[in-house]
Amino acid sequence: MSNKVKNIFFCSNCGHESAKWLGKCPACGEWNTFVEEKVVVSKKLSIKGKQGGLVESSSPIKISEIEINDEVRIHMPSEELNRVLGGGLVAGSLTLIGGEPGIGKSTLILQNILSIRNKTILYISGEESASQLKLRAERIGKVADNTFILCETNLESIFNHIENLQPQIVIIDSIQTIATPDIESAAGSVSQVRECAASLLRYAKQSGVPVILVGHINKEGSIAGPKVLEHIVDTVLQFEGDRQYLYRILRAIKNRFGSTSEIGIYEMVQKGLREVKNPSEMLLSQNRTESMSGISIGVSVEGVRPFLIEVQSLVSTAAYGTPQRSVTGFDPRRMNMLLAVLEKRVGFKLAQKDVFLNIAGGLKVSDPALDLSVVSAILSSNFDIIVPDGVAMVGEVGLSGEIRTVTRVEQRVAEAQKLGFATIYIPKGNLKGVKDTFTIEIKEVGKVEQLFRELFS
Repeated sequence: MSNKVKNIFFCSNCGHESAKWLGKCPACGEWNTFVEEKVVVSKKLSIKGKQGGLVESSSPIKISEIEINDEVRIHMPSEELNRVLGGGLVAGSLTLIGGEPGIGKSTLILQNILSIRNKTILYISGEESASQLKLRAERIGKVADNTFILCETNLESIFNHIENLQPQIVIIDSIQTIATPDIESAAGSVSQVRECAASLLRYAKQSGVPVILVGHINKEGSIAGPKVLEHIVDTVLQFEGDRQYLYRILRAIKNRFGSTSEIGIYEMVQKGLREVKNPSEMLLSQNRTESMSGISIGVSVEGVRPFLIEVQSLVSTAAYGTPQRSVTGFDPRRMNMLLAVLEKRVGFKLAQKDVFLNIAGGLKVSDPALDLSVVSAILSSNFDIIVPDGVAMVGEVGLSGEIRTVTRVEQRVAEAQKLGFATIYIPKGNLKGVKDTFTIEIKEVGKVEQLFRELFS
């Protein structure tokens, strides 16, 4: 029976199929995302002659009779990576690591696998040559005999090499460069990415070998390719950070084997990526010789890790008539809400002022408990009054100007105490009788105007 080739339109955002071009995708609602591709209808790629689902066919079984085995995890050399993965790399899992070009994805993976000495590892590169990878390995300072490099983009050839080598960990760098000849579209297209990822998932589930995919991101910051790619894999890790800064943050967007609230922090150095054990010291400026207005210290929590963040603000009279609102590392809509609260509830006239806000260190923060330090930094810059040294603060600001309680307040207070801060402002009634266990001075505030009087009286 001959194979039938026909043209199908795919949504490049979500992978929705259509027989004709559509201006708006009916699945995800995006405009102008449909691309035309040629596909082979009848022929399907198989792994070792197997076709069909993710695992071999089986009969239905009662949920009460299913036996649960402990997850076999491979302990990675990087403790930060282990924390984000939920304790290690799960056998038979498919993990996707995304990030901007040059952010350090390949370096992160390479320096981890080169430190694993007791397993056979196959690193498949579709972007770099073997000599380039050898140079990078020498720069990192690690060369291992159990790591094999394969420069190949044909999926069937990759599976042939996998069958011959029988590796215990497989890395694909990157999934957008891999293509199967059974689909007549270019590598990186919607159908190619989807089919190759599904084939690698079948291999991982059938063999129990963990597979790590490296993926590109688009200009919006999400994983490039169809949205179905993120649904196929077990874990999606985002490696982010400004290339102008030395620090990188690894966070889990999706994790079937652990929490998605953990983050790992790295510093880019000459010999690769160095783990940052104490992120609070990283995020606080160490080179300030004198105090300045417009700076306050807040305590944020990512997962179970509290760390102190320096919030910087600059408020000045609008020079061009229309006030500017510029934010880096914080939600601009939330800052506008806080400015409206200061204007309406507290009586500070900021409508005709330019307001610039920056989270030091290139970090992006979404914790509402940082509201209090944002408000303090704005007021400090507006009145050119310095926030006293040794003061940290934590609290969410409500629309009526009240300071609302936050989660994990004990860990936040303990972190400020550990770093030598003398005073911390927290929402009223947040600790509920455990203040005596801390040596740091704890001040409770219930309204924004009360905080203003305490700080700048």
